[in-house]
Amino acid sequence: MDDNKVVKEHVVTAGQRNYIFILLFILLLCDQADRMVVSSLFPYIQSAWGISDMECGLLVSVYFWALVICIIPASILVDRWSRKKSIGILSIIWSLASMAGAFTLNIRQLLTTRTIIGVSEAGYGPAGAAMLSWLYPLDKRARIFGIWNASQPLGMAFGIALGGVIAAHLGWRHAFGLVAIPGLIAAILFFFAKDYKSVPLEKTAGGDGVKAASKLKMRPSDVAKEFLKTPTLIFTYFGFAGLVFVIIAVSTWLPTYFHRVGGIPEDQASLKASLVLALSMVGFLAGGFLSDLWVKKKLNSRLVYAAITTAASALLVFIAFSISGNEQYAVFLVTGVAITLCFPALQAVTQEVIHPGLRGMSYGLSILIMNLFGGSLGPVVIGAISDASNLQTAMLVLPIFLLVAAGLFFIGSFFYMRDFNKVEKVTLEVAS
Repeated sequence: MDDNKVVKEHVVTAGQRNYIFILLFILLLCDQADRMVVSSLFPYIQSAWGISDMECGLLVSVYFWALVICIIPASILVDRWSRKKSIGILSIIWSLASMAGAFTLNIRQLLTTRTIIGVSEAGYGPAGAAMLSWLYPLDKRARIFGIWNASQPLGMAFGIALGGVIAAHLGWRHAFGLVAIPGLIAAILFFFAKDYKSVPLEKTAGGDGVKAASKLKMRPSDVAKEFLKTPTLIFTYFGFAGLVFVIIAVSTWLPTYFHRVGGIPEDQASLKASLVLALSMVGFLAGGFLSDLWVKKKLNSRLVYAAITTAASALLVFIAFSISGNEQYAVFLVTGVAITLCFPALQAVTQEVIHPGLRGMSYGLSILIMNLFGGSLGPVVIGAISDASNLQTAMLVLPIFLLVAAGLFFIGSFFYMRDFNKVEKVTLEVAS
């Protein structure tokens, strides 16, 4: 079951591996903080510029549209050039763009800085996922992805909570600049990390992946077939989109929901929402462990597990937005944990059923689809429904997307074993 019995991928020291992982964790945390800090500033920006809920949603959605446009070129850069250099350079750019938000004078200028953040963050996810897949074997991958991705809710919570506090005491413009500083430091340190040599895009003649000796260079059509003829990936990508639609919509609008529906002051609403997001970190950690535990007994269990946890999350989201009082907040906290339980398993799937030379692109395609049909639409669709009715009604639409996602994951589980067994076996080497 361990694909590293065939593919020797552990070719760095424990110290080097830990250095890479720690910086990847910090950078993903900073990525999310820079991305989501604007959500805690909606009331202040609306007061300053008089913009609508839909325009506030655009400040989040434009990031995802920029990321979607750039994700494939960035993924190709990651797979064919250098993961280390891509992460270092792009992380510096997104940190500086976040800082630039402090100097904007109108929504058009702020939309521009948010777009630049999306463009520069396009390469980080594919590069980070490819490096972790290189550093850790199959039976530990979901666990590692879980720990790595625990930084996402932590970063969201950090950005929203710190943004709200800074805005209340120093002014909302300062929030953009101060939140971006840690990412800039981590980006510079990443230039001292190890990387692996880019993998030639070759397939074993005869297609058996192990026994035949001759290799054939893959043409663009062969690369396209790697994805189009892997149903596991297709169902995973689109299920991911439904899941992310809900997560980003909730992350974006929960502070405003607590303020507008619950009547809580802006800074307290941000802190309350940030705790829900921070607790979702538990879902990432527990989800990776549970998925790796189950995959040792049944290899296609990653997607079955994702279907079960996503369906349960649909029920919790419906309950959370249907009740009020202390009970409502308790359900929100449980939902924050449950909705991220399947993330590590899904991210592992994007790496396990594709040619090792296309791992970055596979992760990139998952980001493209989840953000094009999920993350980019969630904030603006919920904002539009809120403008047409109210925010309470808008949030009650979300469970439908989770149920569709659960169905897609379950269907994909039937194709996993076939797709896993046809993956090319390649030895990865450390780059000088």
